[in-house]
This record gives sequence, C-alpha cells and structure tokens, in this order.
Amino acid sequence: MTAQGPDRPGEDGTETRAAAREAARAAALLARQLGRLAGSAGRSVWRSGTAAARGAAREAAPVLARTRTRLRATGHRDAAAAPVAETVPQAPRRSTRLPRRPWLLGLAVLVGLPLVILAGYVFAAFATLPPLGGAAPEAGQRALVVEAESGRSFATRGAFQGERLTEKTLPPRLAQAIVAIEDRRFYSHWGIDLRGMARAVWRNATGGGVREGGSTITQQYARLTSLTQEKTLKRKIQEAFLALRLESTLSKPEILVGYLNTAYFGAGAYGADAAARRYFGHGAEGLTLPEAAMLAGLVRAPSQLAPTRNFGGAKERADLVLQAMVETGAISQAEADKARAAKLTLHTPPETPPGTNYFLDALQGEVKRLTEAAGDVTVRSTLNLELQSLAEGVLARRLDAEGGKKKVGQGALVALAPDGAILAMVGGRDYEDSQFNRATQAKRQAGSLFKLFVYLAAYGKGFTPDSVLVDRPTQIGEWEPQNANNRFRGALPLRSAFALSVNTIAAQLGEEVGIASVIAEARRLGVQSDLPEVPSLALGSADVSLLEMTRAFAGVLGPGVPVEPYLVRTIRGSGPQALYQRPAPKAGSPMDSQVQSMMLDSLQAVVESGTGKAARVGGLAVGGKTGTSQDFRDAWFIGLTPDMIVGVWVGNDDNAPMNKVTGGDIPARVFHDFVERAQKVLKGRKRPAPSAARAEPVPASAVAPAPSPATGEVRGVPEVVDTGTLTIRGRTVHLLGVVGEGGALARQLARYLRRREVVCSGEPAGLRCRLDGDDLAALIVTAGGARASEDAPSDLIEAEDQARAERAGLWQRER
Repeated sequence: MTAQGPDRPGEDGTETRAAAREAARAAALLARQLGRLAGSAGRSVWRSGTAAARGAAREAAPVLARTRTRLRATGHRDAAAAPVAETVPQAPRRSTRLPRRPWLLGLAVLVGLPLVILAGYVFAAFATLPPLGGAAPEAGQRALVVEAESGRSFATRGAFQGERLTEKTLPPRLAQAIVAIEDRRFYSHWGIDLRGMARAVWRNATGGGVREGGSTITQQYARLTSLTQEKTLKRKIQEAFLALRLESTLSKPEILVGYLNTAYFGAGAYGADAAARRYFGHGAEGLTLPEAAMLAGLVRAPSQLAPTRNFGGAKERADLVLQAMVETGAISQAEADKARAAKLTLHTPPETPPGTNYFLDALQGEVKRLTEAAGDVTVRSTLNLELQSLAEGVLARRLDAEGGKKKVGQGALVALAPDGAILAMVGGRDYEDSQFNRATQAKRQAGSLFKLFVYLAAYGKGFTPDSVLVDRPTQIGEWEPQNANNRFRGALPLRSAFALSVNTIAAQLGEEVGIASVIAEARRLGVQSDLPEVPSLALGSADVSLLEMTRAFAGVLGPGVPVEPYLVRTIRGSGPQALYQRPAPKAGSPMDSQVQSMMLDSLQAVVESGTGKAARVGGLAVGGKTGTSQDFRDAWFIGLTPDMIVGVWVGNDDNAPMNKVTGGDIPARVFHDFVERAQKVLKGRKRPAPSAARAEPVPASAVAPAPSPATGEVRGVPEVVDTGTLTIRGRTVHLLGVVGEGGALARQLARYLRRREVVCSGEPAGLRCRLDGDDLAALIVTAGGARASEDAPSDLIEAEDQARAERAGLWQRER
C-alpha cells in the first residue's frame, strides 16, 4: 500500500472543492438568468427569453470547461455533476443585469397579472359556492283573488304559488315553447352553451344593447334556486359551476320542470301553474298553444311584460315565441298563424283599480282573521265597483274644485248597506301618494256629529223632539260652550236645536242625562275609541274614526245595534267546499222603536231645514248630521237613505285649520253628489264597470246615448284644436260638456280621428258628435282625454269618474 502525502495533487481534496465551487457558481448564474424569464408570456417574450438563456449559457461555459478539466486531472470524473451544498460566492455583477429589453418584463406583467387575478377570482367563487337550492324562496303570502259583490274579479294580492308540475303533468306545448325561446340547445348542451353565449354576445354587440341573454335554462334554474339576482362576475361564475353540478345530478326533464315551477311570470305568479291560474283562470294542464306561448314569453321580463300591465307587449312577445317554435320544428307555420289569430281573454283585470287599494288593505287583514288555510284563495267581497268608482270621482272632483281655495287637502268616504256591508271606501285623495286609510285609521274630533248620542240618551230618558230648552249662555264647571255664530236663539224645541246644531242646548242635555249615559249610547252603537267622561264630550271633543261613526249612524236605521261593518261574503280555496261563508246576521239588541222614530225625525230635520241643506236629494228621504271641530280642523257629514249610510270627512293630515269649512259645506255636497247618482246604480241602471286600465275599452254607447239627428248637422273629417274643440269644414265645433286639453292628448286624438268622419248635431254652444255610432265626447272623457265641465250631462260626469278611478289619460298622476 502506498501512502499519500499532502503535497500530491488532489490528495487533500483542495482542488476538488475548488472545482465544485466553480460548478455551483456557474449553475447559480444560469438559474438566475432563467428565473428572470420564467414569468414572461407571448411568443416574442419566449423567443427573447430563449436567446437570453443561450447568452447566459455562453457566459457560464468557460467556467464549466475549466471545472471539468481540473476534475479529470484529479481523477473525479463525476464531481462536476454532484450536488453542491456549500454556499457559493455571488456571481459577477455583470451576469446579474436585467435583460437587454426591459419592456418585455412590463408586457409580461400586463399579460400575466390579470390571468393570475382571474384565476384567484374563479377559485374564490368556487370556494364560496352555495349548496344547490340554498336560496330557494320560501312560500310567500298566499294570493288573494278579490271579487266584487257582483262576482267580477277586480284585484289580486299576494304571491300565487299554484300546483307544482311534474314530468307527467308538464304540458308539452309549454315545454316546447320555453325551450324554443329560452334555450334551443337545452337537450344537447351540458349546462353551459358556449355557442349560445357567443351568439348572444354578437347580437347584443350588433344590436346596440342587451337584446339576448346567454344563460341556459339550467343556469337560470341554478340562479333561481341557489343564488341572488345581483349582476356580478362572481355570480355568473358560480352560476356556471352550479349548472354543471345540476346537469350531473338531474335529468333534462327534471331540470325543465324545476325551472317552470320556480320561475316568476309577473303579477305575483311564481311557477307556470300559478301563472296559468292568475292570467287564464285554469291550471297549466289546460293551457292552449297561444296561452303557452304567452307564458313562455314572460320569463325574460315578467314585470314589464305581465299581460295585466302590458297586454300588447305580452302579445307581441308571444308571437315571437310562436315563430321560434316554428323555427325549431315544434309546430308548423299554419299552427302558429292560427295561434296568433286566436283571442286571448284574461281571467282577472289587467290592473287593480288604484282607488280600491284602501278597501283591499282592510280586506286582506279581515281574510287573515277569518281563515288561516294555506294556498291561494278567492274572496267574494262586498264592494260595489260602480259605487266605488263614483265615490272616488265625486270626492276628487270636489277637492279639485274647492280644496285649494278652502285649504282642504284630504278627504274620505265610506258607504254602508243597512246590514253593515261596506259598499265603497275611499281612504284618501290618492293611494299612490299615501296608503294611510283616513276612513279606518285616522282618529279626529267628531264635533257636533257626536250630538247623535246626546240626543239618543235624552230621548231615552223622556225628552222628545218637541221638548223645549233655552239657547242661552251656559257654564258647566269651568267650561263655557259657545255657539258657532256666537248668538243665542232663546227657547227652541229639541228638533230645531238638533237641526241647527245649537251647542249650548246639547251641553245642557249632556249635563241633564249625564255624560256616562252619552258614553253608554256611543258604546251601544259600536264606538270603540277612548271617550273621556268630561262635559265637552257632548260637543264631540273625543277622537273617533269615520268608519265607527258611520257604523253608529247605521244603527239608527237598522233593526238592531250595533251594526257590524264587514267586507267579506265568502272565501273559497282550491277545494269545492267554501273556507268561509258569512253567516246570517244576528240581530243586535233592538233600539226602542219610539226613540228610533224620534231620532230619525231629528236627522231628517237637519237636511230639510238645518245645517245639512246641501245634502238634500230630490225625491229621496234623507237624514243626517253635520260636524265641525274646533278651528275648522275637521268637517263631517254622515247621512242616511233607505238604501245606504254614507259618511264623509274632509280636513288636513297635519291637522291644519281649513278656511271656515263646516260639515254642511264640502262634506254635505260630496254626500249629495254621491247619493244622487248612486240611486241610478242601485235602481238597476248600471254604469260601465271600470275597464281595468283600459285593456278592453268600454264602448261609448254604453255610457251615453247617441244624439238624435237634427237640422243643421255638421258632418266631415275633423281637425283637432284641442280635445274638446274640432274644426269641420271650416266650422268650429265645441263638444257639449267637455273641457278640452291640448298638447299630447290633442295629438293623440288627432291620430285617432285621422280620416274618420264624425257627425255632430245640437245647439251651437255645444254639440254632441258621433263616431261610428258612439258618442265622441263620452269616448274622449272615458279615456281621460278631457275633463267634464261643471254643467256637463250626467253621463259625461260619470265617464270622468271612471277615468279618474282608472288613472286614465290626464288622470295618470293627477293630484
């Protein structure tokens, strides 16, 4: 064995370590150069990076060559390839410089950073993916279909749920229609339709706006049941993930049925069956081809296209659906043409008449109290649509004419049948401005209206209408009541004192019979508000509602007290048995017939010779009582006829004083206007029912008779000056009873009359004109194109009331 000394080359490993260090230094240099190029993207960046890498390799080549030579000399052939764990010195400064083209690094960042952010966003969306069905809406408030007393449906409330469809009950035509218009490749794609998305992007870009969506039915179903409706990139990504999951767990028919059971079809209808019942009066299994096409067209924009709001738009969309079904081969062109020509009739009115919402608010609470049964229900109410429209019109007309001058901002009206059925209810001037119901919710001082209970208590204790008391200065404790005119009339029979609303005599009677007895009479007739036992209560210092006071007056007319106001006659569900049927009314405790007769006599005296003269109606027995609170803050009139009890209140919501308005002023006049014209309705001469937002215009021949031909009639194609004035063959024609409007309404009338002949006859001051046999003035006023003048014939006034009630034409936002 030969011993090796330290002076032999390689024997002590010094040169080996030096070679290893040089190899490590070269490897580190090469790694740094390549690392700087790793994040670049694009073909040009790759090419440049490759060239730089080659340059780095050339720089490192001499070092590597020297290392290999020295290792061979020492006998270590593989040392250069061995891993090096030692710390290597820093590479020469020149080898660490950035690439010669620094803009390439910026380009790499611009391209790569958004990709990294997008990848992170997609990962975050996936990580927060909600479970399928996690956002499925809970069953909302059950839907009410409300019928008037005549049986006509006029309003809906709540969300319609209907019956859930299954694969067996899914109407084939509805399935074909929804696939044709929403997702033609539904049965071939896997949840996401890239072709459909590209088509939608192209059509939206070339069409100048969003004209088509790119979501498949599966994506829409995922959104409806698991996601919110917010329009964000995160939601779209999650929608795509969930669509893929749905396609892997459900069959195509299951997805389609689920979608149709969940989609919103407008007007409170969720699900296809609910929509079919809402719009057409039957379940989805009975849908015809035109009906199925209309429903399929709604899901894209249900609120905008709901046929109850926009029947024309819904029909146009249905025609597009039919054409799409032809293009997909679901139906023939002949079938599509036949479906387009078919007449579609809505089961319920296009829009709830705005003024009836006060009544509907009260009815909804009553239905909840009467039955808690689940599911959609149909309610037969007590509302008389003709009287309701009339009530809204007469109150609005009076407030429009006199409210500004007399500082009256609000009013309310309630009409009861003798048994308590609420025939009409107006809770304010405009429901859209204020949903506060001044007929049921407002509590205001009744003023002299409260004297009803004082005189009932007095008549019950032996006084009669002929009993005499003295109108004189009166003091009860520290209270000194005053008369409205600050004068005293001396001795008066109670009939006259009541008719003239003498305060001092009412205060004396209250003290005589006792305020406790007055309160007892008010309670017996149904007043439930707090009634303080103070002397001033005799003059109506307590706050009460219009409905409870009208109810109390009804007790004087009826066979028993108290009279119970009610709004619901029957409630029906999906089954054959009624959920609620109003029982036969139980007779309340009878009022003493002699007291009742004396009270009715006193009430009639108010209208015949007292403060309520403005309420007189020719040929009709009317009784009533006026009421005015302190500083003219409230004015009331409640009147009785053989058929109705009508209460009217006017005032201001902020309790501001009016301009000396008393109960015998605007309230009594509103009562007169309403009752005079209501008699025609109650006696069988039906006014045209509200046409539900003009979906099916009422023929003018039903509103007014056509004028008979007269000598000197004018015939020809008219030119429109305004909606009440025409020019025919150089002659100016003023339509009788019409206050014309210019501007857009006049232009609309001109388009309507273009090239159509009218025939006019009558007095020169005002003519009645006919268009195709219908009265032109009635057509214009009913459509809201003009106002009726103060001296207009009654048919035109009624036509204006109808237009007001429906918010037609100029009444759309009239205040």
